Amino acid sequence: MASTLTSAPLAPLLHSLFEQADQATSPALAALSGDERARLMGSKTEYTRFYSLAKDLWLPVSRETGVLLYQLARSTHARNVVEFGTSFGLSTLHLAAALRDNGGGRVISSEFEPSKVAKARRHLAEGGVDDLVEIREGDALKTLATDLPETVDLLLLDGAKSIYCEVLDLVEPHLRPGALVVADNADFSPEYLARVRSPDDGYLSIPFGEDVELSIRLG
Repeated sequence: MASTLTSAPLAPLLHSLFEQADQATSPALAALSGDERARLMGSKTEYTRFYSLAKDLWLPVSRETGVLLYQLARSTHARNVVEFGTSFGLSTLHLAAALRDNGGGRVISSEFEPSKVAKARRHLAEGGVDDLVEIREGDALKTLATDLPETVDLLLLDGAKSIYCEVLDLVEPHLRPGALVVADNADFSPEYLARVRSPDDGYLSIPFGEDVELSIRLG
């Protein structure tokens, strides 16, 4: 039995989008020194500048992480998913495919860069899953601060690494016991890793693969 993820129109669309992502470049970021890029990425006050400069970069999850997201959302029968960092919507497509195969639900996603929001919405429509996704444009510390579902089944952190903890603060009150938190490239946020790996903070967490921290919210 085929899944939404492995069937048309989504499967060929994802193949095409990942190919485009592999070829994308950012002249604005290339002009920055390595130290300046690292400083902006690690800043809690200037992270929006980095992502404005990176508006031409796709910054997607890996192909493997995309499939993992589908598997996690599908196997836990997720209905309410929150995503920090839409970019061009590749991770969002995987999450929405899982909700479609779960019988419905909603992905609430936040993206700072307006041009990326517009393209992500087109990709979601092309993939036939736009009815399952709400993209909130703007700084996630504002867009995710209100009007979240009472219960969230899965949280994906894939935006500015420097504010992973602040975004988790917003969503944490809604995470049900057993909810999953997936943090992409979490090694760039040692503060976040210390929090979810602490035995006193309500999570059980392990590194998964090369670029993911997978955590479960305890009771």
